[in-house]
Amino acid sequence: MTDQLKKYLTEDRSVRVQAVRLEATWKAVQANHDYPPAITNLLGELVAASTLLAANIKFDGSLVLQIQGDGPIALLVVECRHDLSLRATVKMREGHEVPTDGDMQSLLNPGGNGRFIVVLDPQRKLPGQQAYQGIVPLEGSTVAEALQHYMKASEQLDTRLWLAADAGHAAGMLAQRLPHHGGSEAPVLTPQDAAETWDRVCALAGTLQRDELLATEIDKLVHRLFWEETLVAFDPLEVRWHCPCTRERVANMLRSLGEEEVQDILAERGEVDVSCDFCGKPYKFDAVDCAALFSPNPPPAGDAPPTVH
Repeated sequence: MTDQLKKYLTEDRSVRVQAVRLEATWKAVQANHDYPPAITNLLGELVAASTLLAANIKFDGSLVLQIQGDGPIALLVVECRHDLSLRATVKMREGHEVPTDGDMQSLLNPGGNGRFIVVLDPQRKLPGQQAYQGIVPLEGSTVAEALQHYMKASEQLDTRLWLAADAGHAAGMLAQRLPHHGGSEAPVLTPQDAAETWDRVCALAGTLQRDELLATEIDKLVHRLFWEETLVAFDPLEVRWHCPCTRERVANMLRSLGEEEVQDILAERGEVDVSCDFCGKPYKFDAVDCAALFSPNPPPAGDAPPTVH
């Protein structure tokens, strides 16, 4: 069974409802990592949020949710592309105890210096175009609360998020009030009608419990919550894990460090060990490999997510 995200519209087209529940993709995120439960839960909530938001981007590119922390978590990053392929990683800070009941504030912002950034990065940029970066105030104790405030302030969209994760699943639901564009095919809708639909959807979804969100298949969950509503359903979208790291990209990254630094690492350790921050895949370069990196006519450079350890 593939991991899926499903979209719905209310009958009057004024509210978007989306739900996602990840199992295989979420386990791939955790493979080769051993995070404490509190960090697993927080990362899973961010993964679920990224898929719900990325499902609505209108360009070929990616949405990145990145939080730089001043607590037990130094960096938390999730990247979800327009096709809902994603990767995620956490960098923990040494010497910091992870509280068993840690939330977003205690894990990322205990000193008040945490920074939450949303990046929209088109793959094919116009000349002079840069990736868009939005700052998310670290308000509330959860990822959902912070993103709700951001969507209202930045996008002028009323948005509600319900997110949950454990070691087995990452799941989420989004409700979003849509602007009324009119048109010949649009239903006749007064502001009062739209407000009533929004309030009703939020009230119904607001009964959702964490354990219910994690344990229940999407179709069953949506029916349980909105059985009195007429929803327009769209084709499901597949969510999958994808990390683009390759040995060639690692080699290009080592070239960018410079021959002197690579040789210093080689002299100290006998080989250069590199692992991808996202998938954890190991790469080893011995003396012969390192010499070949800086030989004439090397292959063209590219981007590289891995980090030297």
